[in-house]
Amino acid sequence: MTADSSPFATLSLDEPASTVERVAEELRRALFEGELESGTPLREQGLAASLGVARSTVREALTILVAEGLAIRAPNKGVTVVSPEAGSVRDVCVARWALEGAGVRHWREASAEARDAVHRTLRAYIDGVRAGASYQELNERHLAFHVSLVGLTGSPRLVAMEQQLVTELKLALAQVERIRRNAHDQAESHAALVQLLDDDDVAGAEAFLEKHLADAAVEICEALGL
Repeated sequence: MTADSSPFATLSLDEPASTVERVAEELRRALFEGELESGTPLREQGLAASLGVARSTVREALTILVAEGLAIRAPNKGVTVVSPEAGSVRDVCVARWALEGAGVRHWREASAEARDAVHRTLRAYIDGVRAGASYQELNERHLAFHVSLVGLTGSPRLVAMEQQLVTELKLALAQVERIRRNAHDQAESHAALVQLLDDDDVAGAEAFLEKHLADAAVEICEALGL
């Protein structure tokens, strides 16, 4: 799918959010759902026509995507969708381990609200698997669970950092076919992690999470042929 073949619906300009942010969100959706593949040129004119907005609006939205690491701007080549690289995928998982591991280590002193968020996002993920939710929806619920682990630290800044990492990871996951077939196994492994926490085996949960994220980096790279 190319940017000019219009996978988008024309935006309604009377929505409350800013037009630029709504364009950026529509582009993120197309990226995360695999409608725009890695390396796809994001041409201002074609996108503006597809979305029914000005080129200047698209230009600002693309600047947001570049800042988020979802697209890259090259001299004389314009903006294209980022192509996942092995080193980048591994680095994201290393950074996630630093944040999520900190959350797991804070389990005992975490607020009841933060602990409840972990249980709530896990239930939502498992319910999505059982209901046969789409791959994109399962990705959202899966990653929301991981964000909730960072929430155990009680630090909004660390949560924001994790959300940025998750945004980068979604782009790689949108390209992955093999991981789609492992959604149920993923849910079960996350339930096992939470059970360790509920059993007050924080050290066991920490080791479990470290291996889980290391394995995820390998599986994603292999699935992408990196």
